[in-house]
Amino acid sequence: MHAYRSHTCAALTAANVGETVRLSGWVHRVRDHGGVLFIDLRDHFGVTQVLCDGDSAAFAELEKVRSEWCIRIDGTVKARDPELVNPKLPTGEIEVYVRELEVLGTADELPLMVFGDQEYPEETRLRYRYLDLRREAMQRNMTLRSDVVASMRKRMWDQGFREYQTPIITASSPEGARDFLVPSRLHPGKFYALPQAPQLFKQLIMVSGFDKYFQIAPCFRDEDPRADRSPTDFYQLDLEMSFVEQQDVFDTIQPILTGVFEEFGGGRKVDQEWPQISYKDSALWYGTDKPDLRNPIKMQVVSDHFRGSGFAIFAKLLEQEGTEIRAIPAPTGGSRKFCDRMNAFAQKEGLPGMGYIFWRDQGEGMEAAGPLAKNIGPERTEAIRQQLGLGVGDAAFFLGGKPKAFEKVAGKARDVIGEDLGLTEKDRFAFAWIVDFPIYEQDEETGKIDFEHNPFSMPQGGMEALNGDPLEVRGYQYDLACNGYELVSGAIRNHKPEIMLKAFELAGYGEDEVKSRFGALFNAFHYGAPPHGGCAAGIDRIVMLLADEANIREVMMFPMNQRAEDLMMDAPSDPTSDQLMELGLRLIPQD
Repeated sequence: MHAYRSHTCAALTAANVGETVRLSGWVHRVRDHGGVLFIDLRDHFGVTQVLCDGDSAAFAELEKVRSEWCIRIDGTVKARDPELVNPKLPTGEIEVYVRELEVLGTADELPLMVFGDQEYPEETRLRYRYLDLRREAMQRNMTLRSDVVASMRKRMWDQGFREYQTPIITASSPEGARDFLVPSRLHPGKFYALPQAPQLFKQLIMVSGFDKYFQIAPCFRDEDPRADRSPTDFYQLDLEMSFVEQQDVFDTIQPILTGVFEEFGGGRKVDQEWPQISYKDSALWYGTDKPDLRNPIKMQVVSDHFRGSGFAIFAKLLEQEGTEIRAIPAPTGGSRKFCDRMNAFAQKEGLPGMGYIFWRDQGEGMEAAGPLAKNIGPERTEAIRQQLGLGVGDAAFFLGGKPKAFEKVAGKARDVIGEDLGLTEKDRFAFAWIVDFPIYEQDEETGKIDFEHNPFSMPQGGMEALNGDPLEVRGYQYDLACNGYELVSGAIRNHKPEIMLKAFELAGYGEDEVKSRFGALFNAFHYGAPPHGGCAAGIDRIVMLLADEANIREVMMFPMNQRAEDLMMDAPSDPTSDQLMELGLRLIPQD
């Protein structure tokens, strides 16, 4: 017999009754029934109930074991009495009578319990992550993550892609976040960087003549943390293709992700039609470039109804250039209580409030209520109702100003309204491509033009577009949103050196700086670069959605905390004097 086990803790069934078996695992739960000990023995695969009484030579030793001790038992498989069968367990028809015990590893008093659903502070969970990972939910999440990655790999190979690895130690590159720098011992005073993404390398792979590339790629970015983003590193399904247009990329990645969500989504509906929404329309309709389309609410511009109206705040606001009034329809939200709640929400978000109108039945017909309705009069109110397609029992909320100043709050309000009114459809994955991103933006104070999005995207219209107004230039750049999260980002790349120089020139980067910072790519484009494009899908966020978790740390094996600290490994740590000397570095004390 094997030194540790003949079966896993999920393998035994009624067909094994009478056999002598060996199991190893952790003591999940101990129950003492007056001279008879019952132990749920757990391994990665499942749980088996083992029992022992005074007739067994192992009884005295088994009395000593405690939760999370690691043990090996030898015993005989017995059938449970019919009334004691546990249909929830694969091993629920049997139990194992223990005849021999070996303690493989004792456990001190536990800082967190593995059994049960108790909540513990994140600091405790991350400091003792190896215990936290023993919990059933965490085992399930990590297994899901592994299975998702395996499925992605298979689906990519099935579509004719090959996996290639790109360097982990490289030069600093501008990907929109801070680099993690690595000092060079052999070249004192110089630094490598951990790659924010394989972006430049995968483009060079296309220039090298490899038609299709993919990689399950680690990426490193020194970013501020949030619930759906790690502050240090993450993994993405990275892919690139030659001789493709934007739609070719969409047609490639859609069946990959559709298949993954259908395979691991637990029966939830997966949308088959993925609309393409312009960045401008997404901001207008949803207040964000990663909309949750499970919520049917679409915002609309209603400025004309307030121009010259009796509501002075909006009327005067509209006299300023670049301002507008937007309405958030709220079907079934037509009560003063709900309207007051949303007004309080806006105040918590830093706005003075949020105007509203709601429509109610007064017995003799429909009546519009609320301060706005009184100020602008019945004719304008009715025109707003008809534009928004609302009726009795519905409401509408209003925000005004320069769109960039209120869009974010409007988007949050839309989400809250959809959630509170039960309009947001659960058990569904709703996807949308966001396209036509602007390449440039202008600083309102300085007037300076700079890149708003990926500087390596091919501008729509090529060189001709760059000779016009930079703020009107759109890129062949795209994101994929799902349920309010950005899952994919990509672009058709700018592969022509003359267009690359012009694009950077508009943002204030001279030819020498382009050659200095992006020399490899710029030089490569002089040797027959093919048209190419691709995208990257965030694996952590995909698994987070599939696992129905709200925090990305729940699907990462060993995540950092919100202060980018590894409490378990005590990182970041102080370097030794010898290490600093070897690298030619000196630390400046911080006040």
